[in-house]
Amino acid sequence: MEIINLALRNLSRQKKRTFLLGGAIAFGIMIVTVINSFAGSFVSNISENAANLAAGHIFVQGVEKSASGKEFDIIGDDSTLLAAAKEVGIPAKYVTKRSSFQGTLIFAGKTAQLTIAGVDFANETFLPERLVFTSGSMAGMSYKQGLIVSEPVAKRLDVLVGDRVLVEMRTYTGQNNVGEFAIAGITVDPGILGSMAAYANKAYVNELLNLQPEDYQSLGFYLPSLKGMDKYGSDLYESLRKKAQVFDRKIGDQQQNFVRSMMTQAKKETWTGIKYRILTLDDYLQQAQQIVKVLDWVSVFILIVLFVIIMVGILNTFRIIMYERIREIGTMRSIGMQRDEVRSLFLFEAGFLAIGGVLAGILLALIIMGGVSLVNFGLNSPLFLILKNGHITFSLPIVRTFANVVIVTVLTLVAAFFPARMAARLDPAVALRTVK
Repeated sequence: MEIINLALRNLSRQKKRTFLLGGAIAFGIMIVTVINSFAGSFVSNISENAANLAAGHIFVQGVEKSASGKEFDIIGDDSTLLAAAKEVGIPAKYVTKRSSFQGTLIFAGKTAQLTIAGVDFANETFLPERLVFTSGSMAGMSYKQGLIVSEPVAKRLDVLVGDRVLVEMRTYTGQNNVGEFAIAGITVDPGILGSMAAYANKAYVNELLNLQPEDYQSLGFYLPSLKGMDKYGSDLYESLRKKAQVFDRKIGDQQQNFVRSMMTQAKKETWTGIKYRILTLDDYLQQAQQIVKVLDWVSVFILIVLFVIIMVGILNTFRIIMYERIREIGTMRSIGMQRDEVRSLFLFEAGFLAIGGVLAGILLALIIMGGVSLVNFGLNSPLFLILKNGHITFSLPIVRTFANVVIVTVLTLVAAFFPARMAARLDPAVALRTVK
């Protein structure tokens, strides 16, 4: 206990030095903790918002191939699909059925290419709650040919609510077709899903695609949460492959472009009838996951820089401390302090410095994250896809944070060990004769 008190007293004697070293540790830990915490909630926020825009967490698409090799996206009789979903117990809050096409909108000589999703707004009650209108409203979708577009599309076409636009597209069997929409609303740009941010009534989309009113192209299961999404997707795949033809979800080494690989599978295979493709929201959000990996690498780089600062700073500082206290060490040794006690004194000082620094860094990170999370950026913010109800959120990774604390503390002790060993080996008589 006397050594601990002495270590704390020595740290308090050199307040400026203690503050600078501890502050460097605290700053590094603060930056790393904020980055890791932001990355922890980044994908979950995007997934939650994207699930509302894309109408689900697990998706099933039906593909037919004609005798000539042409592919048709269509789901007609879905009894087999729904039976498989019931068998695996997918706890879907909503089951959505959508049709969509890639088309070219035309207005006053200007064009914009995008995907138009046909939505059954009577059943997809959650979607209107997530759309943030800058003009117009859901009321305009009571018109069969109503269309909701994002701000970038509206600016590209220079359209306003009420304007009528033409659309050039192909039916589900590949024939050219032309339709007309009336702009019912303009929404905030949803970022990476901007190309999917045009919504129309499914009945009219089916009409343009030449599908029957009850047909559709994509079945979506909207789960209560992100938890279990991949498991339920895998379970559905295993159940459905026993009842129908299903595209393989294991595509060798092409995980970097998993969705694209799944889409091109149909061109490489031959079959008759309908074949199903199962995808999860995680498959679509690989780009967001890549961003998280970048953030992780950034935090690792900062942590490495922090380690270098700690090792060099602690090593040099404690060498200086040893030389400054050389007569003091000689005095303590001459009155009976043992070598291991001298070594422990230096190590306790380093340990307290590290623990104080990391705790201050974590506390500072919590304060910063708490303050930032209180700022309401609004649902009309261009960043709303990564926000939760208009707020930036953070998820503190407990295990990773604890590991950072342990690593920083251990490295600090390792750096201080060599000066501490030199101090412990000093000959008391030589130390007492030393003049600074």
